[in-house]
Amino acid sequence: MTVPTPGQRPLNVLVIDDSAVNRTSITRLLESAEGVVVIGRAADGEEGLKKAISLRPDVITLDLEMPKLDGYSFLRLLMVSAPTPVIVLSAYNHPSDVFKALELGAFDFVAKPAHGDRYSLDAVGAELIAKVRSARFVRRGAAKPKARGRELEEPLTIIGIGASTGGPPAIQRVLEGLAGLRVCVVVAQHMPTPFTAAFAQRLDAALSFRVTEARAGDSLEHPQVYIAPGGMQLEVVALNGRRTLNVTPATSRDLHAPSADRLFVSLARTVGASAKAVVLTGMGDDGALGVRALGAVGAEVWAEAESSAVVFGMPQAALDTGYVTHALPLPQLVASLAKAVGHPSKTRRRT
Repeated sequence: MTVPTPGQRPLNVLVIDDSAVNRTSITRLLESAEGVVVIGRAADGEEGLKKAISLRPDVITLDLEMPKLDGYSFLRLLMVSAPTPVIVLSAYNHPSDVFKALELGAFDFVAKPAHGDRYSLDAVGAELIAKVRSARFVRRGAAKPKARGRELEEPLTIIGIGASTGGPPAIQRVLEGLAGLRVCVVVAQHMPTPFTAAFAQRLDAALSFRVTEARAGDSLEHPQVYIAPGGMQLEVVALNGRRTLNVTPATSRDLHAPSADRLFVSLARTVGASAKAVVLTGMGDDGALGVRALGAVGAEVWAEAESSAVVFGMPQAALDTGYVTHALPLPQLVASLAKAVGHPSKTRRRT
């Protein structure tokens, strides 16, 4: 976790929620953390936007369902008038809301456990504090690259992607860049159940790839994207001469579920040097152990550069291993990966 160093200025937070009870609970929780100060509270999006512009907080916590100006409209206006890192507080039973908010500029979310007309923050308090603190390292990414269709007959390439904070939009950009290529992509994005299923459905509707939440026994034979289920571990295994997916419950020893380390180590063991891996934005060092395993067998590894990563923790940890072969800002990473997979010399020239 990121803890303020002595002399570091406090993180200023604006709390926006239409429930007075929630505003008080969130404020009390955040101000219990060293180096975090709530400088304002707002009961709706309209009031929140005014305070965001006047107070210039370092980070905003945002409820989506509010009177006068809802969370989506708030995000659209905020990102034009006063771009600020936003953490969405969303109920477990509305996972699709989260991805709409991420597309509009929020950089992360916390799933709040509902209890009648109020909720307890005890279960997610540490997560919320950690994500608020990560706002110190938030950077706004580069423009979204356009997907390009390709007509190829190359062998199927297996790619593993690991990501955490800021990952969903970055993953979508990578997948858009791989459109038309013969790839099978397995994704470990830190995300709780049931958000991974909603994430897969959203990508499936937006991309030319078929995207599904991974199931045990899925075969890696066709161009497709598999999203690791929240709270579970996804690994690539060899079964009867075929590469398939294994989905297992997390253990008490697992720090993350799904884990990029578990996925990458399985790729190194089962696919070897022909595997490719991508480490995108995220807090912590998940993926570093797997990068070492991939590097040891000669596989190529891409890491997102600091200039485009929302949070540079996971890419930095991967780079520290010495096994990353390409460290690039997201648009260049997408182009480099597509080139490595697609062998452009075999593509049709544009006339």
